[in-house]
Amino acid sequence: MTDWRAQLLGKFMPQVSRLVLVADPDGLLLDEQLLQGIRDKGFDILSFDDPIAFRYLYESKYRSQWDDPIESHRALVVRCESRELSMLPYDLLQVGQQLSFDLGLLFPNLSYPVIAELDTSHLDTLYKAQQEYAVDMLGDNATKDFILRHVYRTVTELVHYPSDLLRVLLRRHYKNVEVPEVLDDYFIQSLRNQGLFLDWPLVEIVSDRQSFFRFLQERWPVFLDQLAMAQGFMTQNGQPSTELEFRGPTSLPFDHDDVRVYMDSLFLDGLLQPVSHHESAFLSETWVAVGMQIDPQHDLLRRLDGLAKLVAKTLPSSDSRHQEWLSFAYRWAELSRLRLELQNKLKPETQSQLDNLSQQLDSEFLTWIENRYIGLHNQPPLPPVMLHHVPRALARQKDNTDNGKIALIVIDGLALDQWLAIRDTLRDQQPMLRFQENAVFAWLPTLTSVSRQALFSGKPPFYFPDSITSTNKDASLWTQFWVDRGLVQREVAYLRGLGDDDLEEVHEVASNPSTRVLGLVINKVDKIMHGMELGASGMISQVRDWAKEGYLTRLLDILLDFGFDITLTSDHGNIEAHGCGRPKEGATAEVRGERVRVFSSDVLRRKVKDSFPDSIEWPSLGLSDDFLPLIAPGRTAFANKGARIVAHGGISLEEVIVPLIHVQRRTP
Repeated sequence: MTDWRAQLLGKFMPQVSRLVLVADPDGLLLDEQLLQGIRDKGFDILSFDDPIAFRYLYESKYRSQWDDPIESHRALVVRCESRELSMLPYDLLQVGQQLSFDLGLLFPNLSYPVIAELDTSHLDTLYKAQQEYAVDMLGDNATKDFILRHVYRTVTELVHYPSDLLRVLLRRHYKNVEVPEVLDDYFIQSLRNQGLFLDWPLVEIVSDRQSFFRFLQERWPVFLDQLAMAQGFMTQNGQPSTELEFRGPTSLPFDHDDVRVYMDSLFLDGLLQPVSHHESAFLSETWVAVGMQIDPQHDLLRRLDGLAKLVAKTLPSSDSRHQEWLSFAYRWAELSRLRLELQNKLKPETQSQLDNLSQQLDSEFLTWIENRYIGLHNQPPLPPVMLHHVPRALARQKDNTDNGKIALIVIDGLALDQWLAIRDTLRDQQPMLRFQENAVFAWLPTLTSVSRQALFSGKPPFYFPDSITSTNKDASLWTQFWVDRGLVQREVAYLRGLGDDDLEEVHEVASNPSTRVLGLVINKVDKIMHGMELGASGMISQVRDWAKEGYLTRLLDILLDFGFDITLTSDHGNIEAHGCGRPKEGATAEVRGERVRVFSSDVLRRKVKDSFPDSIEWPSLGLSDDFLPLIAPGRTAFANKGARIVAHGGISLEEVIVPLIHVQRRTP
């Protein structure tokens, strides 16, 4: 643990006070390692953001138990986002130890307004640089330079040529590194002050990851033409065959060493798409083959091989940050989709290699979940980390949109690999659509009633114990969230059971002038899953076929036409699982899913656990005390032995990490 964490951790002593109140305006306590260290000392952590919800949880789970002089109970840290603790209830202030942490304490010589914009994931690097270089007091611009240089490895004075700029942006966007807007603005202005890159679309490609990759994509064919011409295969100059979306140079130095080193990975990850070329027979013998369509089946096999090696090299560990898992999930989804498409064409040794990768992934992810999942619900909602963060992010988004109209589309049960299949179909049907792709964690167990209620309520599941086994309150929870934020009931709409012949109903609600916020639940994928007999390959095939029918494209067009800002997500994913036997629990299980059983008492759960010793007794993290899950191990299900099903409820990456997509339409 680095010094800055140790400096804060030393303040927490449960033997001194079992209630600690912390003013934490900069979110230092949300650091995953620090959270773990505080929990290891015997503390739970609650954020004080909803006074009523906090009071319910504090009284029921902590204060009432502390009154018992015999039992030993965990201590509690109450985190307050304000600088002042005076906003906390008087009874807490009377008995709690009071602490205050901020970035000024850790970085006294750097400009506070600048470092306050940084994500806490960068504090280790900044703290080390501060110690190593022993900086004097720095102003705003000097602090920006210091952070760009030592945190983001960007020295503006060394960015002179296109290859320099592309190297900086590739290093950032390939790893999906978030850079504060204040640093982006400073970087762009510094380049322009030097008279550099004046014709480049810097505002778009520096800050927007998707725009940067589209910028590269539309210039890749031009580079192939120029390469073919340089090798004597073509005589005409390479020029774009269609009008470019982004201004700037048509020719980019993709073959420069600093740029070329990224190209294979960009195409393997699907960040860039291979293109056809009339000189492919000649160019396929060169390094650019990875970015060309040559032979469809050969292309897929080559990409699968390369992606499998990349997955093995970049698999996160049990100590990785949650951002690494969210980014990796897309890479794994790309590999999973390719495997399903090529299932009958893969050699036995390739199948074995992929099986080994899957087992390694499951092991690392399970260990990570067991150690780190507990801290995710306390993460700030911007950007969202868990599903219950999404409504709060939408509320901020609503305030920043021109007409303040928000639509949330929830495709029940959609896994990331299935989203990729849908996305490609949508692009073919409506090329003007743009997708800003991210991911979030679903709630465990990955049941619809748990995760979807958290999504629509904006709260962890322990706040709705009476309805945790049902989805009937989704609409009221969704409405209440927005009413609490100033809307009136008639401005909030909710529709579920969508996915077939219901677009007229959506059109009617979306066209209503009073509708400001719209929640939509599409059940089609979930219906496909529960009727699936052909495993994961049949699942993704039927999801793609449904997308080709055009329902989702027409739905998006309706919402965009009426000015809605659209976010698309899922409540949980799914996996192909194999039956390990059915528990004989009779009527004792509250929920009887294929991947999870839920019990109301530990005695009942333990009885079934004895028959399935490898099953996982998942703790009631964020759940009500009488909601006790027993999760099937690995990629198995509580189904007849040998049965092959597609199911959800468990702890696999495919079930837990789901897509979070911002949908826009490009203006012609």
